[in-house]
Amino acid sequence: MTHAPWTRRALAAAAGTGLALSLAACSDAGAEDGEVLVGLITKTETNPFFVKMKEGAEEAADEHGVTLQSFSGDYDGDNESQVQAVENLIAAGADGILITPNDSEAIVPALDQARAAGIMVIALDTPTEPQDAVDATFATDNFLAGEYIGQWAAAHFEAEGVDPRVAMLDLNPNQIAVDVARDQGFLQGLGVDIADPGQIGDEDDDRIVGHDVTEGAEEGGRTAMENLLQRDPDINLVYTINEPAAAGAYEALNAAGVAEDVVIVSVDGGCPGVENVGSGILGATSMQFPLDMAAQGVDAVVEYAASGETPEPTEGLDFVNTGVELITDQPMDGVESQDSAWGLDNCWG
Repeated sequence: MTHAPWTRRALAAAAGTGLALSLAACSDAGAEDGEVLVGLITKTETNPFFVKMKEGAEEAADEHGVTLQSFSGDYDGDNESQVQAVENLIAAGADGILITPNDSEAIVPALDQARAAGIMVIALDTPTEPQDAVDATFATDNFLAGEYIGQWAAAHFEAEGVDPRVAMLDLNPNQIAVDVARDQGFLQGLGVDIADPGQIGDEDDDRIVGHDVTEGAEEGGRTAMENLLQRDPDINLVYTINEPAAAGAYEALNAAGVAEDVVIVSVDGGCPGVENVGSGILGATSMQFPLDMAAQGVDAVVEYAASGETPEPTEGLDFVNTGVELITDQPMDGVESQDSAWGLDNCWG
C-alpha cells in the first residue's frame, strides 16, 4: 500500500499514538515540518558492513539536504530493538524506512504498520519474508556473486589441469535466502548440477566433499574446515559464505600444513578480504557495495517524498540489484574481474 506524500504525516500521527518512544537513535536529529525524514535501521552498529551502510546513508542524506535518523539492533538477531525503531519512526512521521531485518518474518507486522501510515519501506541486503512486505528490496545479486567465484574457480582448475575437491562452508542450518543463493550460484558457476534448487546439499557430484556451517564467523569457519578436512584431506577448493568464514578456514588449512595447496573463494569484498586476495590467502572474492546500497535507498525515499513513486526492480529480478564485482589477482580468460588494487580503492562502495 502506498499513499500520496501529503497524507503521510497525518497518517503517521494517527498510527504513532501510544507507541513507545524510548529507543535512542544513533542520530538524534529530528526533521522540521516539511523536511524529508529518512530512517535507517541496521542489524547491528558494530559490523563493518553496516558501518559502511550507515556511512552511505549519511553521505546521501547530506547531499539531498534531508534528515537521517539511524538505529540498530543490539546484536545480530535482535528483532525487538528493530520493532521499537520502526515504531519511533512512525511516530516521527518518517517519509521512508531503510532496514536490514534481523528477523525477516517477525519484523513484518511492524513494517505493515509503517506502510499503513504512508511510509515507504525498503529492505536493504536482507529480504523480508514475504518479500512483498516492503515496497522494494535493494540488495546484492547473491546468486550472481556466487556464480562469479564459481566461474573463476572452474577456469582456474581447468587451467591447472586439476579436478577440484570442494568443501562448502555455508552459513547455518536454517538455509536463509542469501545462503542458498550464494551456495547454488557458486555450484552453477563451477558446473555442478543441482537436483533441487533452494535446498543446500542436494547435489550429486563427486567433486563436492561436503557442506558444513560457520555462522558467518571466523571461529565457525575454522571448525567447519577442520571437520571437512577430516572427511577428506585432499580438499583443494574451499567455498565460503563470507570472508570472516574464509579467514577461519585459512587458519585451519594453515595449521594442517596444506594452505598453499588449497584455493579459497568467498563473497563480501570488504577491505580485509581484498587484502587477503592481494596476499594470496583468497583466490577470488565477489564484492558487494553496502555504501551504494544505502545511498540508493536514501535517493529512493527522496523521490518518494517528492512524487509518491516507489522503485522498480532490476529487469529480470524481483529486487533492485546494487552491484557485484569479482576481485582477483589471477584473472581468467572469459571471466570479467578487477584486481585487488581496484578492490582496495572501492571496497564496499
